[in-house]
Amino acid sequence: MSVTVFLLLVALCACGGNGEEKEEAQRPGHVSVVIVGGTGDLAKKYLWQGFFELYVNQVRSGNTFSFYGVGLSPTDTTTPVFFEILKAVSCPKDVSTERCAVLKEQFLRLSQYRQLKSLEDYQGLAKDIEKELQQEGMTEAGRLFYLSVPAFAYADIADKINSSCRPTSGAWLRVVLEKPFGHDFRSAQVLASQLGSSLKDEEMYRIDHYLGKQVVAKILPFRVENKKFLDPIWNRHHIERVEIVLKETLDVKGRIPFYDQYGVVRDVLQNHLTEVMTLLTMRLPMNLSSSEEVVRNKLQIFSSLLPVGKNQAVVGQYQAYQSEVQQELNKTKDHISLTPTFAAVLTYIDEAQYEGVPILLISGKMLDERVGYARILFKNDIFCVQNHNSIHCKPKQIVFHFGHGKLQYPAILVSKNLFKPVLMDSEWKEVTEHTDVNVLGLPISDYYVQTPSEQREAYSELISHIFAGRKNSFISTENLLASWGLWTPLLSSLASSFPRIYPGGAENRDLLDVRVKGKEISYNSEVVIISNDQMGAKSANGFQVMQGKFRSNDMVSAWAEQLVERLAADIQETAEAAVREGGVFHLALSGGSSPLALFHRLALHHFSFPWRDTHVWMVDERCVPLTEVESNFHNLYDNLLQHVRIPYYNIHPMPVHINQRLCVEEDGGALQYEKEIRKLVNGSSFHFVLLGVGYDSHTASLFPGSKVDEHGESLVALTESPVKPHQRMSLTFSAINRAQRVALLVMGKGKHEMITQLSRVKDNPDKWPVTGVKPADGRLVWYIDYDALLG
Repeated sequence: MSVTVFLLLVALCACGGNGEEKEEAQRPGHVSVVIVGGTGDLAKKYLWQGFFELYVNQVRSGNTFSFYGVGLSPTDTTTPVFFEILKAVSCPKDVSTERCAVLKEQFLRLSQYRQLKSLEDYQGLAKDIEKELQQEGMTEAGRLFYLSVPAFAYADIADKINSSCRPTSGAWLRVVLEKPFGHDFRSAQVLASQLGSSLKDEEMYRIDHYLGKQVVAKILPFRVENKKFLDPIWNRHHIERVEIVLKETLDVKGRIPFYDQYGVVRDVLQNHLTEVMTLLTMRLPMNLSSSEEVVRNKLQIFSSLLPVGKNQAVVGQYQAYQSEVQQELNKTKDHISLTPTFAAVLTYIDEAQYEGVPILLISGKMLDERVGYARILFKNDIFCVQNHNSIHCKPKQIVFHFGHGKLQYPAILVSKNLFKPVLMDSEWKEVTEHTDVNVLGLPISDYYVQTPSEQREAYSELISHIFAGRKNSFISTENLLASWGLWTPLLSSLASSFPRIYPGGAENRDLLDVRVKGKEISYNSEVVIISNDQMGAKSANGFQVMQGKFRSNDMVSAWAEQLVERLAADIQETAEAAVREGGVFHLALSGGSSPLALFHRLALHHFSFPWRDTHVWMVDERCVPLTEVESNFHNLYDNLLQHVRIPYYNIHPMPVHINQRLCVEEDGGALQYEKEIRKLVNGSSFHFVLLGVGYDSHTASLFPGSKVDEHGESLVALTESPVKPHQRMSLTFSAINRAQRVALLVMGKGKHEMITQLSRVKDNPDKWPVTGVKPADGRLVWYIDYDALLG
């Protein structure tokens, strides 16, 4: 996975986190609740109902409340609409009709709509809150802002809250954020940084409403309560596979402007299903109420997940989607959207406990039923010779049934051929009277069934947690970035993939059935796929791998995916030849983003690569600790080395951190690395060196104007980068040009201008450092994808 996860784990470990959940002390007082987007769909369907239930539960606790629905619309025209929404709230079943009427009347009297648009509007809100506190002589407990608006507005609103609406006198501030939290790792990182400049981490509550579902919230407690039964079987020796599924029957009409930018992976898999996966597989915390320990254990799972690439996913799109896009986005009939409405993704956890256990995450629109569940299917080693209906020969499984489906209610089901689960929580009950219904291949009577004593809506649950300051059920910044670190490479690889078209509903039949083979997933049935050319678009397969010359050296060019496949195959061929001849293969790898797809390819597809006889060296390194996200070595470790069986003593990171100092010349790190190369690498000649090329034509960490001639015959040198972190350690041209084979990998449209310039200039390593790459007795090959070559 990504180095980000490792760093976050280190940071969390340094902080400790052994204590109880750090809930803020709940002093009684006045609470101002502000729903930004207070007349929107989410507020109308769930939020006002949730806050009304909070009011009902807290009205006798000593707290007082004010409720503000705010938005961009003018106050006079929106107020009637606002109060119609509030009149629709309902009381819990245990509240009498008379008391309900009184509570609703009070709730309406405490609520108001106001326009909140400019900084002056926020300042006016703050003054009115403070004026009310003074007039009524109330102590302020806190302010709760719920941002039910598009994510692009978050940073601006958070800034206005920070500058104008912060409470004083020790009262708390809580700001609730709805997904999406970015659309990839980088955008999530930027949004987190923007919010972090206005709000403290403990003030932010990122909602994933799935964590408010009662069955999802029960996963960890269930695992703890049944530890004595689960510990012996919760591992690769007993688990056949894990399935996490969310099926929907509806289409996305009316949501196309949002959905077409995000699709099912971003909308469901990256958040809801990923969170469920971590709850099922994470190490059990010593203290369930310690949010720090829960986050730390989740991050450990993220760091152990194998990379997810194109061969670990299949995507589909329901047949009517194209016409809906054309209609709602006002597109012509020639417009083709590749946004998936269905996805099945296969992932594995690279830990001894789960090694080889497939984990399937599946979701889609326009499927045969509305249902959500997580199933742990166990291996069954019993064969019934005569009575095939014996309970012993039926599937052994635990099902966390989130709701809907044929069962129609949330429940945890344990097949009776496993064990009878413990029932310790008074808020749950055992179901003993069953209707005639089958759940995932078993009649309900073949399960032990537990269900909540009282069903509660997810948003109402989470709102009560926010009020109490409990952060266990919310997404931390670390958790968010770790999740995007897993999903962003897959989303990039799927960007130009054509989804399988399916008709929708029962007519799908077996069209979306998938097959798991090794570490790859595919559709079980073959269908005729309309090619890009037939759809009037440029075909990605129209060009095959092409060979030619670039700057008088060999060049291989193809679309990115085929190019990476070819480069990986060439590296393995070179490795096998070197091991046959000398028993060892020396490979030097660059940092940067270009090699990531190559690392994933080597980790997931080249199982016969001679890693035991391979020594991996670094071409260059940033002068940062190896625990930093910017470290080239950690990038290499997280994306390749931890996923292959290479002896630890064959791995050679650059010694940039010596004597608790970074790249200090007197510490002799460069000389130390050079001595190691001379000692282990015959003639200091690497078998294969992989280089990238920067936008300024730098390669390794040899930058324009760095006077490369001054390095002389040294193999390793300290260099300066024009961008932070400035200090680097790098192989010199003397080391690179001794190699038997050098590959220069250039990918992406952003590199097209640089490639065009390089095709015209003469050798001038001071100005164009990459032109200094000239293996003396070896071979140089340029690997350039079509985007970089053709623009």
